[in-house]
Formats: sequence, C-alpha cells, structure tokens
Amino acid sequence: MRVGRWVARTMPLLIPLGVLGCSERVRSGRAGGDGWFRSVMPDERPQMLNDDLPFRYPVAMYQRKVQGNVILRLFVDADGRVVPDSIRIAEPSGHAALDSAALAGASQLRFRPARLRGTPMAVVLRYPVHFRHPQGAPLPADSL
Repeated sequence: MRVGRWVARTMPLLIPLGVLGCSERVRSGRAGGDGWFRSVMPDERPQMLNDDLPFRYPVAMYQRKVQGNVILRLFVDADGRVVPDSIRIAEPSGHAALDSAALAGASQLRFRPARLRGTPMAVVLRYPVHFRHPQGAPLPADSL
C-alpha cells in the first residue's frame, strides 16, 4: 500500500519532467550542446555538386551483368562534405562487391549544404546508388 501512495503522489511530478525532457529546447542542448544533431527538417535539402558520379562498377560484376541497388546513410556536414566515418550501408544490394564500390565512392560526394532559414546545417540522408548494366534486365524496383 505504501508504494501505491508513493506512486500516486509522485506521478503528477514525473509526467511534466518527462515532457520537458522531450522538448526541442532541451534536446538541442544535449550531446555536446553544439547542435551536432537536429531532428528539424531543413528548408532546403542538400544538392549534389558532383558533375560525375564517383561510383565505379566493379569490372567482374559488370562482365557478369550483375545489377543491384545500394542505399547508403551519409552524414553531410554544414559545409556540404560527407563525413567519411559516417558512411554506412542502410540497405545492401546482396552483392558485396557492389556494396564495397558504393562505400568507396561515397566519400567523394560533394553537396551544397542543407539550409534552415538560410543557415547551412548538417543532415543525415539516405543516398541510393544504382548499378545498372546496359544489357541487363530491368530490376523489379525499376519503373522503366
């Protein structure tokens, strides 16, 4: 019975504290306090600046007409650079050589940074890499 009374008395105090801990103001002050992570969507998304894609189709896979999609997870800083240690495979292709080729090229991507109210900001994004052979059959996910 004592525990029940304690819970009944403290619950009204704990709920406001829980809500306060979830507020944007409190969350932005965590993890170093420098705004390294924001759950806010930018007004302008990052735009790729590369003229040529830095991904190289592995020769052996090309000769065998192996195709696939790799989805990468990238952290793009406020200067538009991909942080190399942040590159991860979010969805593998099922072929280690294609996954490795996507990882190898990702650090060479350059972006115009995302912006929030005109101020450049860092973002995490998912970046698809499609390996297609000109004589390969369309993959189920391809729209054409």
